[in-house]
This record gives sequence, structure tokens and C-alpha cells, in this order.
Amino acid sequence: MSLARAAKLLLRNPACRPPLWTRTLTASSARPPPPRTRLLTARRVAAVGLVSGALFGATILSPRSAVHADSDEPEPDGKVRRSNQRSDTPLSALVRAYVVYSLCSIPTLVDWSPTILSTLLSIPGVKQITETFVRYTFFNQFVGGDSAEEALPVLAQLRAENKGGLFVYSVEVDEEKPGSAKPQSLSAHKQIVDETLHCIDVAADFEDKHAPSNGAKGTWVAIKLSAMVPDAESLRRLSKHLVDTRPPTTPRIAFPGCPRPTDLDVLSARTPTGSLTEADIAALRELREDLRTICERARARGIRITVDAEHSWYQPAIDAFTLDMMREFNKLPSPSKRSWFSSRKDTGTHVTSIQPLIYNTYQGYLRRTPEYLAQSIADARAGGYALGVKLVRGAYHPHEIEVHKAATASRMAATAESPSGTHELSISPDNMPPVWLQKDETDACYNSSVKMLVQLVREDVDRCMKGASGPAVGALFGTHNWDSANLVVDELVKQGLATPDPSGGVWISDAAMQRVAVAQLYGMSDALTNHMVDRTRSGSPFVLKYLPYGSLAEVMPYLSRRAIENKSVLGNGGAASERKRAASEIMARLFGRS
Repeated sequence: MSLARAAKLLLRNPACRPPLWTRTLTASSARPPPPRTRLLTARRVAAVGLVSGALFGATILSPRSAVHADSDEPEPDGKVRRSNQRSDTPLSALVRAYVVYSLCSIPTLVDWSPTILSTLLSIPGVKQITETFVRYTFFNQFVGGDSAEEALPVLAQLRAENKGGLFVYSVEVDEEKPGSAKPQSLSAHKQIVDETLHCIDVAADFEDKHAPSNGAKGTWVAIKLSAMVPDAESLRRLSKHLVDTRPPTTPRIAFPGCPRPTDLDVLSARTPTGSLTEADIAALRELREDLRTICERARARGIRITVDAEHSWYQPAIDAFTLDMMREFNKLPSPSKRSWFSSRKDTGTHVTSIQPLIYNTYQGYLRRTPEYLAQSIADARAGGYALGVKLVRGAYHPHEIEVHKAATASRMAATAESPSGTHELSISPDNMPPVWLQKDETDACYNSSVKMLVQLVREDVDRCMKGASGPAVGALFGTHNWDSANLVVDELVKQGLATPDPSGGVWISDAAMQRVAVAQLYGMSDALTNHMVDRTRSGSPFVLKYLPYGSLAEVMPYLSRRAIENKSVLGNGGAASERKRAASEIMARLFGRS
């Protein structure tokens, strides 16, 4: 029985029938499309329309559930398995997931979503209907709430299921666009900085109430640097300057290269250098101070910070700022020196108790990653600071390829002063694109990095047992890939950092819990998240959910851009798989089938 037929049977029951206005809307949405439309077939639109009607009837007339997406979904074998610690997801949430991923399965619709939303939101009357639809579908699926406080019930429910949260204020603002931000005393980017500080405080207050007795904290905070400057072009121009002036490394590291401790010396120059303007220098100096303020607050409250990766033309600058923060806030204590009069010599340096405190994001789809990761490890050891690595595959692959192709001609105009060319976006001097061309190459890079990092954790644990300062390395593995997620646990077992138990689970050692975690985006891959929670045993969350928040008006650009940027995650049948899992759970709930 198809889900569309099941929806029809459900709607025959008067008790489950949605209000008349939703049925009218459903009937109009199920009209057959023109013959020329390939993707929006009549059957698909009818199924989505019927389920959307049920969704609106169920969600608008009932309170919002505490957990919008994390559900007892089936594993790849198609069977539904539930955990005693996991509450059943409301049927309306399952229907919403089905609707959302049905729409995400249509590539053309995803590509045009920003334009469609912009058009609908500009029409009086239609604007309110559009906002209502987005709130009860995409917003509730992928966003924790309108504010940090409103997202707390989601964090609490995640924690009850032994899941942590990677908290992030996900607001994207174009300050040059009139009406893009609410009237306020602070500029938009400064408002985002202040909200990030508030986010850290909310996360810390939550942990004060929920952290286990061992002090391990399962709530982190993510930041996006391009949102913390008046104009993101300042980051691109700094990146271009760094690419043009950085000394070469041995072995050579592909674009976007590797940050050096001297990268931000340009901010101390009395006059602008290269493509940087006075406004750029002022904005970047302000960013550096704001980041120090954020890191100081995070250190005081014991909350880890991850810096999100962005497009390659911003990445050299982002890496430079993140290295600057790591060198200061991930600083390890000097080896203890004993004397006749004291057991330890105080170096006078403020050392953070939680290490690493700052994590940079390494993208597996970048060709530079193997050499860059190896160089980062060597730099951290030489510099005496802890290395924090958030490893992801990457979300911008199609755009990176497209921009690289467009920039090829501009490289013909490259000069000695500007070896990166003159393209308005791309700043790469390389002939090859910055990303791997095949997905298999990205998968191989990611998995080899997992093995390298887990081995590094093993070595760090051994050094600390011999008296060295640490932890000197931490790894957060962000992945929606079942093989890679299981590989993390398998490697922990292989390195003696986790122990299988008779029930089939794996106990993660305290030493590993201090250094390793796994994460997925909120609202996505919940079957994988639940599998990882069920497979592992730990006293604190080993698995995190990347949990954004922000008001609907503020997060609307995030939702539309996220759909496009995450096509690499939703692609290759990912959205269709999520839709089928939701359908399987709905069928099991309604008809007792799995």
C-alpha cells in the first residue's frame, strides 16, 4: 500500500479529517501539472498535497511537540526499532518530515526555492500563508525555535535521549539590503555577536543543570564568521591577500592553503595592503576583538566553540582567525618543573580547563585536507596548543565547481602581484578546482582522516598517562554517512579507546569521551543518530545534533540557502531515503506494519 493511498484511507475517518479550508487547499494543490513538467508528477503532488492537508489539520490545531524531528525511524534494513529512553514522535511530526523530504526530493524546486520564497513573500495575503506553511514544515523540521530559550525544550528532550547539541544562532543578514534587519541600536553584525554571547550563556546554564557528575558537557556552540562582519567581502579580500602573499609550504598544500601565525600581522599595518581597504582593516580588527570576547566568555562558562567552514574564497581568512584563537585559548600548560621548594612552577599563563576549547572545521571534499591536517597537527605540537578538529565532508561542492570553471579565464590575467587572478569570487591560483571531482575521493579522504585522528587521540591519551599536558587533540566527526559514523566507533575499539559489551553495544572510555564526538544536522539522518546512540554506551552525550535557532523572518534566508547548500547531503537519494523512512514509520504507526 502506498503512502498516498494510506493518506486517503486516513482522511476517510471523520476524526482524522482536517478542517474544510485545508481540504480545499489540498484539492487545489492536487491538480494535474502541465504535460511538460517531468519532476512534479500528478501522483507526487497529490500525495504531498493530501499529507500536507493532514499536517496542517494536525499541527495548527495541536501544540508544537518538544521534539520536531528526532524520531524512531527505521534503519537501512527497513525495521523500526525503538529505545525505551526515546519517546514516540507525534504522527504530525512524521507527516511533516514526509512532506519536507518529498519537496527536497525535487532538485528543480530546491534550486528555485529562494526565488519562489522571495516572490511569494512579496505578495500581500500570500505572504502570511507562505510564512505559515514554512513555519509548520521546514522551520519546525530544521530549526530548534525562535530564540535560544524556546529551543531549550528541544535540548532537554535530546539530553533525555543521551544526545547533545551544537547550538547556533543561524541568522544571515545583508546589511546593504534595506529592511533586512529590524531597527536596533546595534548594527546587524554586532547584534549577531551579542546573541552569540547570549547563546553561550544559555548553553552553559543548561549544562549547569544537566551535566553529569563527571563534568562532561554535551552542549557546544557554533559560530559563522561571515555573519560577524559588516561585509563578507572583507573576508574574501583578506583571503586573497593571504593567498597572494603567504610563503609556500613543503610539501605544497593545495588551495585554500594552510594558515600561518603571521597571517593577521596585516591588521597591524598603518596603511592598507594589497586589495584590503581601510574599512576592511577596521572591520577585521573589530572581528578579532569580538572573537576574543566570545572565546573569553566560552572559556569562563566551559562551552566549546566550533567555527563553521564556508566557501573556499572565505576560508583562508577564516582559518587565520581560527588559528589565532586556538593559539591563545587552546594553549596547553608548560611541562611542570619541580624544585626543592615547590612541586610546580607557575608559568602565569591562563590555561583553559576544557581542551580543546576552539575547533576549526576541516572539509573532506577539499583536496588540501590530507596535507593540511598533517600540517595542523605538527603546528599544534610545535606551538604548544590543543588542536580542535571538526571533520565534515563539505556542503558547497556544486557551487565550488561552478565558480572554478567560471574563474578559469580570469587566471589568464594573473600577474606577479595577483597570482590568484581577478575573478570576482574565486581566488584560487590552482589549475585544479579546490574540491575532489568524484564523491569516492571525498569519502576516501574523510575516512582516512577519521583513522588518522583516532590514532592521534590514542597517542594523546598515552602521552597524558605519562604526565604530558592535555587533552592536546579533540575531534568532532560531522557525518550523515552510515559507514563513516560506524568507522569512528570501530576505530575507537581498534585503538583500545572503546570496549564492546555482551549486549552488542560499545562502551566509550572516559579518555575518548573527553576527545571524540559525532554529530548530525538537526532534522536529518535521525535513524543514524538513534543507531549511534543505541550502539554506544557513555555517561554523557557522544552524539550531538547541530541545532540552529532564530525567528522565522530571520531564519528564512537560512532555510532556503540551506536547502541548496546541503544538496550534497540530500543528494544521491538522501532526501528520498529520509522520505521513505518517514513513510515506513507512518505505515507502522497507522497499520502496524514495518
